[in-house]
Amino acid sequence: MARCARAREDQGMDDQSIHHRINELIDAEHQLRGASEHSPDDRARLRALEESLDQCWDLLRQRRAHREFGQDPGEAQSRPVTEVEGYLQ
Repeated sequence: MARCARAREDQGMDDQSIHHRINELIDAEHQLRGASEHSPDDRARLRALEESLDQCWDLLRQRRAHREFGQDPGEAQSRPVTEVEGYLQ
C-alpha cells in the first residue's frame, strides 16, 4: 500500500522527502477523485491514499515536535494507520 514512509525509508526520511511524498499522494488522490466513476478498487485506493497522507502529516508533526524540544527528528517513526486514524480531531 501507499504508506508515507516505505519500509526501507522509515528511518532517515527528512522533511523534504516527507513533503515530496505528501505531494505524490495528493496528486494520486486528485487523479482518482477526478474520475467520473469509482469502482470498489478505486474507493479502496482512495481510502489507502487518505490514510497514507494522515501518516505523512503525523510523521512531519512528530519530527517538528522532536526538533522543538531538542531531540533528534530522525527518531520519529511512521505510526500504524490504526493509531493515526484513531486520533480525535
